[in-house]
Amino acid sequence: MDNILITCGGKKIPVAFGTLLSDIVPLTGRSGAKPLAALVDHRLRDLSYRITGPHEVEFIDYLHSDGRRCYVRSLCFVLQKAVSELFPEDVLVIDHSLPSGLYCKLTCADGSLRTVSDADLEKIHSRMLDIVAADFPFVRSEMPVDEAAELFTSHRQIDKAGLFRSIGCFSVTVYTLDGYTDTFHGALVPSSGYLRVFNLTVFGEGFCLQPPVIGNPDRVMPMKRQSKIAASLKEYSQWCDVLGIKGIGSLNKAISEGRAVEIINLAEARQERKYAAIADRILEALDRIRIVMIAGPSSSGKTSSSLRLALQCRVLGMNPKVIELDNYFLNREDTPLDEFGNKDYESLYAMDLDFLNHQLNDLLAGREIEVPKFDFKEGRRVFTGKRLHLESNDILIMEGIHALNPDLTPSVDQSRIFRVYASALTSLNIDENNNISTTDNRLLRRMVRDNRVRGITPEDTILRWPSVRRGEERNIFPFQENADAAFNSALIFELPMLKYYAEPLLLRIPPASPAYSEAVRLLKFLDRIVPLSPSEIAAIPPTSIMREFIGGQTL
Repeated sequence: MDNILITCGGKKIPVAFGTLLSDIVPLTGRSGAKPLAALVDHRLRDLSYRITGPHEVEFIDYLHSDGRRCYVRSLCFVLQKAVSELFPEDVLVIDHSLPSGLYCKLTCADGSLRTVSDADLEKIHSRMLDIVAADFPFVRSEMPVDEAAELFTSHRQIDKAGLFRSIGCFSVTVYTLDGYTDTFHGALVPSSGYLRVFNLTVFGEGFCLQPPVIGNPDRVMPMKRQSKIAASLKEYSQWCDVLGIKGIGSLNKAISEGRAVEIINLAEARQERKYAAIADRILEALDRIRIVMIAGPSSSGKTSSSLRLALQCRVLGMNPKVIELDNYFLNREDTPLDEFGNKDYESLYAMDLDFLNHQLNDLLAGREIEVPKFDFKEGRRVFTGKRLHLESNDILIMEGIHALNPDLTPSVDQSRIFRVYASALTSLNIDENNNISTTDNRLLRRMVRDNRVRGITPEDTILRWPSVRRGEERNIFPFQENADAAFNSALIFELPMLKYYAEPLLLRIPPASPAYSEAVRLLKFLDRIVPLSPSEIAAIPPTSIMREFIGGQTL
């Protein structure tokens, strides 16, 4: 058979039919870090994938987002194998994301938590290093779903077994590592020897699995103990446990059994109590607190949160007045430049800090101000005659990306400000050892809203997302712990709801698009979820945060 021509890095390379991707790497002349996987026609593939036709191939390493996911998934597999050997009576649960990695815990046969000690972690870490040093290959294969479900049940991975039964598939892709078989819902690196950089640190009752730093595969992610965010995630996880919904499999089962509206009502009632609790705290200190600042990353529901918090404040007799921090932008010609010479609209110093602080101090002193309005079309601040002063029961609510940064209001008495951090901190898992990224959750939210409200294509949303994430890492996440209250805007029913809206949008992205690999990844993730029906979506109340994204909000 004639050779097949593939395109890699702009070069045409002839290869034999059935050649492994790993065997093509030396032919590319590639230098630098070893590739972890490859994009074949924008689809993520293991390096064990065989070439059977002409393709465009891009080899990726840890600096690529898909390469990093491959590394972390593979690292989780090594951790899973080590735990299964050292603690055969326990089950590893990779519960949710942390600023420094992934929060992991061990559950005993009776469902209780094993408190992980330093000695336990030392054993696990040592065994993982042994597995890495042995350089065992990750071997991919297909397994009939019934056989896979029996295997996972024998591992006491009940959520995983239930997941595959709930989606009605015929076979399951599994990987085997030195005789231990499991599934990790995505491509893995070629072998355990690739995973030399990681750490384990005791965190709460469990521990944090720390992968390398994003952008630096040679350095472990430093440990950051953000207690408020961790507490919010833990509380949400415990609430899911009370509902009997610990993962996507049990959520699918509940929806298939007709419990969707019940779950929607319970989730919305819980959120309303959370808003009410924050309003109670503000009322208790109303003699001191006069300004509420709300911040959060993209698509965290900040706008809805400020409106619903305002509603709860009104219930308690307070009179909230809302001003958008965006009205305090500098005129466009005065915007600072970033390192590339472009105007940096996300910089703190794109705000007119002196003017903002002056107006806030005037309000706190009982003086009246003229509220500015930023004209985004003209790129400058204008005044429309709107005036404001704070009466005894008035509370000022301001929402913006810098609201948790104390450098936003350096001239204002900080004791007069109550700060709220809002984010979609989902701790619902795909199964025991595959967590759901809170970032993916927010990306799906943004995609649906962008397309509905702004006419932005899902492709453009995906391609802009890395820039959005860089801004969050710089301007929002470092200040999370400054919040007086952390509000979790995640709703347990939202992924089945988002599937109904997002799946058709993702299917529009063509294979030639640079966003295609991300679209395929998200579609594979959504394939595991049973969607809500239109009648179930209609049961979502008009005040729900979800209405900010899908429409029909009455706030």
